[in-house]
Amino acid sequence: MVMHNTITSNGTGEPRKPGGKTRAMTVCFILGLGSLVSWNSILTIGDYYYQLFPTYHPSRVLTLVYQPFAIGTLIVMTHYESRINTRLRNVVGFTLFFIATFLILILDLVTSGKGGIGPYLVICFLSASFGVADAIVQGGMVGELYFMCPEFVQSFLAGIAASGALISLLRVLTKLAFEKSSNGLRKGAILFFAISIFIEFLCIFLYAIYFTKLPIVKYYRAKAVSEGSKTVAADLAAAGIQTKTNDPAEHDDKQVDRLTNKQLFLANIDYAADLFLIYVITLSIFPGFLYENTGEHQLGTWYPIVLIVMYNVLDLIARYIPLVQWLKLESRKGLLIAILSRILLIPAFYFTAKYGDQGWMIFLTSFLGLTNGYLTVCVFTLAPRGYKAPEQNALGNLLVICLLCGIFAGGTLGWLWLIGKDSF
Repeated sequence: MVMHNTITSNGTGEPRKPGGKTRAMTVCFILGLGSLVSWNSILTIGDYYYQLFPTYHPSRVLTLVYQPFAIGTLIVMTHYESRINTRLRNVVGFTLFFIATFLILILDLVTSGKGGIGPYLVICFLSASFGVADAIVQGGMVGELYFMCPEFVQSFLAGIAASGALISLLRVLTKLAFEKSSNGLRKGAILFFAISIFIEFLCIFLYAIYFTKLPIVKYYRAKAVSEGSKTVAADLAAAGIQTKTNDPAEHDDKQVDRLTNKQLFLANIDYAADLFLIYVITLSIFPGFLYENTGEHQLGTWYPIVLIVMYNVLDLIARYIPLVQWLKLESRKGLLIAILSRILLIPAFYFTAKYGDQGWMIFLTSFLGLTNGYLTVCVFTLAPRGYKAPEQNALGNLLVICLLCGIFAGGTLGWLWLIGKDSF
């Protein structure tokens, strides 16, 4: 393979150490932020949608609409992953986020914030669009960052958590600012969507133009091509690096040598189960249970908002804990035991909601977020070790499928909390 405008030579024949790692980590964080900020805006303004659609269970229904489209799209993407132009995939995903967020804002402005089945169905359709965009972006980004370095994966995952923390904190600020004004909830929702639109536009620019030109990103993408990857040629071309294969048979052999998706899945079935179980437990509680099953307390209308904020902030903080090497759980068996033990959170939430006060519920919700973020990063950063770039890309997509399946299963099981209630 001949590579023009090489990035690995410093003119003396010695490999040149690529720069821009900190900048790349910052961009990964923002891209993670953009991959979920729009959806988190919808979840966090749940009290606004409960005001507009009080009998439609919006926090639960929108999640169930979102997930099948996310899972279905990602399954297709994973099947064709080795032939998909990664650059085009991620740009399309962020563009879809931008368009869907813009349309949901326009819908609110056109209807003047009125409820009804018509606007609700449109919001459901746009939620499905978010699911498609999520599958395109999360699978594409995790797969690509898997053949770079663990710090990039961690930064991307921290950005995902930061989207929830940012929107939650903004929700607190807007509630303080607009609580006594007319249509205060709606004003806050409009602000969230405006900020989300800006972030999605920023992600399109950063990924398509800035990220691809960073030296360390060029280095990892060129290395991926040398290991047989066919998905990043467009990224290298955008950075001014042209690749040419002198021996097609050699390149094809590298593709044949890689493990199949089935082999990768079976070799990492414990990691797949880890991610599935993490999100089954989390989404069976968050956010539906916190909105509908925690009762009335001294905090009043602030209560569910405080719970959502605490979950998101602790989830974000926890995603930085594994950066401290001695705090990172690297035992595959230890991870599985820790994740299985989270099943105890379900009876803990049930009895706390029934008998405990708001302080215990806030503590439990914080612990839910802490364990969710910490365990997610541990699993995702350990899984790609020891594989070639094409296998790492495929494994990233496979694990995101397991995560989304866990979210869908958890959101579905969340309906069980309503058994015995008149509003089921």
